[in-house]
Amino acid sequence: MTSPVRFSIRIKLIIMMLVVVTTVVTVITFNIVTLFQKDKTTYLFDLTSSTALHLAEEANTVLLNYDERIKVFAQSLLSQDLSESGKENYVKTLLEKYDGFIAVSLYNQEGEEELTLLDSTSFETANLDRAALLQYRKNQKIPFGNLKPGTSSLQQSRFMPNIPTFTLTQAVFDSHFSEIFYIVAEIKLQKLRGLNGKSRVFETFLVDQDGTVISSTHENERSDTENIQDMKKVPVVEAFIHNPAFAETLEYSIQGEPYLGAYARIEYGGFGAIAQIKKSVAYLTAKALINTLIMVALGVLAFSVFISFFWSRGLTQPIQTLYKATRQVAGGDFNIAIASNSHDEIGVLGQSFNRMANELQARESDLKSAQAALVQSEKMAAFGQLGAGIAHEVKNPLAGILGYAQLALRKVDKESELAKQLKIIEKETKRCKTIIENLMKFSRQEKAEKTSTDLNQVVEDAIAIVDHQLTLNKVRIEKNLSEKLPPIHGNGNQLQQVLMNLMINAQQAMPEGGTVQISSRITDKIIEVSVKDNGPGMPDTVQQKIFEPFFTTKPVGKGTGLGLSVSYGIVKDHMGEITLESTEGKGTTFTLSFPMHETPHIKKGAIG
Repeated sequence: MTSPVRFSIRIKLIIMMLVVVTTVVTVITFNIVTLFQKDKTTYLFDLTSSTALHLAEEANTVLLNYDERIKVFAQSLLSQDLSESGKENYVKTLLEKYDGFIAVSLYNQEGEEELTLLDSTSFETANLDRAALLQYRKNQKIPFGNLKPGTSSLQQSRFMPNIPTFTLTQAVFDSHFSEIFYIVAEIKLQKLRGLNGKSRVFETFLVDQDGTVISSTHENERSDTENIQDMKKVPVVEAFIHNPAFAETLEYSIQGEPYLGAYARIEYGGFGAIAQIKKSVAYLTAKALINTLIMVALGVLAFSVFISFFWSRGLTQPIQTLYKATRQVAGGDFNIAIASNSHDEIGVLGQSFNRMANELQARESDLKSAQAALVQSEKMAAFGQLGAGIAHEVKNPLAGILGYAQLALRKVDKESELAKQLKIIEKETKRCKTIIENLMKFSRQEKAEKTSTDLNQVVEDAIAIVDHQLTLNKVRIEKNLSEKLPPIHGNGNQLQQVLMNLMINAQQAMPEGGTVQISSRITDKIIEVSVKDNGPGMPDTVQQKIFEPFFTTKPVGKGTGLGLSVSYGIVKDHMGEITLESTEGKGTTFTLSFPMHETPHIKKGAIG
């Protein structure tokens, strides 16, 4: 007796999942908290340094982009292919296209201004003009003489009170005039200032070479460090000004508040990127991280319980369904299908079960069909024997009718109406006699001895038997037989059976009537006989099974499904091939191919 199930697979899966998830989450959380507590100082140092370096890289990218655009301005202003007005128009177009540029000027080697183009919108907003800009440039003291060709200079600019800008100067050597020119551009600080707001934890600054703040995290509000009157006294800024190192991280205090700060030099222009954070804020972040990890662990645990329940149910439910289905199949009910939507092993198992049930149902149906076909085959065999007996009995009266008709023809006037009628009787009686003789030969049981056989004669004998049946069903036979057809080594009676079966199948496929074409030919010592109809054709699914035993598309009582299977076996036994070509709506063609018999002599009546 089977013992009762104490713990289902579902409960075991839930317990297993809880144990695994709890263990993994606990170990991970403990290790993270422990490592974080041990290495938080190193972590904060690295994070602060990385923030400063990242800010420096982004600022350097922005400045390099401006530098490339300055070179475009230089090429335009020094171009020999453009007129003065063309240069002005092109540069104005570039000013509108390049975001951030508000003024571009060309200075000669002596530092004298030759051309200045402005962003009129920005200057009108600030209520300034070209003269104010040039005057500011004189007071700013741009280092023309200190710049070599290909080098640049950055200077903080306070030209527009409401629009923070900086001045970018680049020296360019013009080979045409063989002298140095200077391109001076006023550029908005908007993009550089936009880099400071990306960190939610660190306070970031951009400073020039003198330590003056260019932009900071708090553009619209004052930060704690900005309360200091002189930013240059902040230790991290002092280190940037006086220490030649590329980057450095250090600890310091501002008004008694501990800080952790780092600077990184911007390669282009010598500006500095500063990042700093209060230690109290850093520890709060650590505590928040620990609390978050604990909450995440509890959330993962609760979520695991929830998921485990539905997952285990989804895993065991198909197994239960499969168990019930197997019991139903064991009871002999094969008409069952399991819904299988998953693509895992259980889904594959369900699909395999469905295929098994379908195959069992199909095999049971095939067995029933085979049994009915065998019964029908026995009936046809009995009917064949009965038909042979009837044909034998009918043959004698037909011989008498033929004899009396021929005797009567000798005694009447050959031109009389009676003579014409007797000739018709003689002709039709001979035709009936021929059909009966062929039928008797076809139904005669004999050993399948193979001899040199004329396929054309086999075709003629087969047509003689089925011609009347096809004519009654409005099917016309067309012959196209090769006159010089070599013999084959075969049994004429069996081949006649194949051809009769193909012609009768063609007639049954055309209930409204049609045409059956029979042709023979020889190609490369291969003799071919084809039976073609102009019926409805066959779909691909039928063509794949057409030669299988007991497969038929005819209704019950109209066919056994053995005809083409037997025909296929007969052709193969004759070392031949039978092929099928069919297109739906265009008809079907069966082609029989046999090797040519080397013996040239043809035995007449080989099929008898």
